[in-house]
Amino acid sequence: MKKLFFTIIVFASFMFSGSYTFAQCDADTYTGKLIEKLPDGYAFLKSYKIDGENGAKAKMEFPYIFSKDSNYMITLGNKELELKGVLLNLYDSNRKLVATNQDPGSKKYYSGVSYKCASTGVYYLTFSFETNKESCAAAVLGFKR
Repeated sequence: MKKLFFTIIVFASFMFSGSYTFAQCDADTYTGKLIEKLPDGYAFLKSYKIDGENGAKAKMEFPYIFSKDSNYMITLGNKELELKGVLLNLYDSNRKLVATNQDPGSKKYYSGVSYKCASTGVYYLTFSFETNKESCAAAVLGFKR
């Protein structure tokens, strides 16, 4: 009887363990399209997987060294046609906000940011999501002189 009870418990645990799966962030599907969308003259530098892990990560930050007098373009994409809810903030080495993809008046999110670098240094790209519902996106960094 104990063996039968143990077998039922083990079987039930296997049956229910697969029913609680979370969708994984497949940002690679967006990356290729974003690279293709870089404007003429911009060279691809780096791609970023922006995975909020279903709301577990509130903010993701990536440092990158920008060079003086270079123009940078950061494009974003997710499954939404209009890129809703993905906030990009670009900070200089002093942590001063120098660019964002959100219009403060309308709260609209833009799918790209361009920035002409005034001084060489480490810049910080931070990404966050407006809600936990959508927490997967990709970004591509390009530059031209």
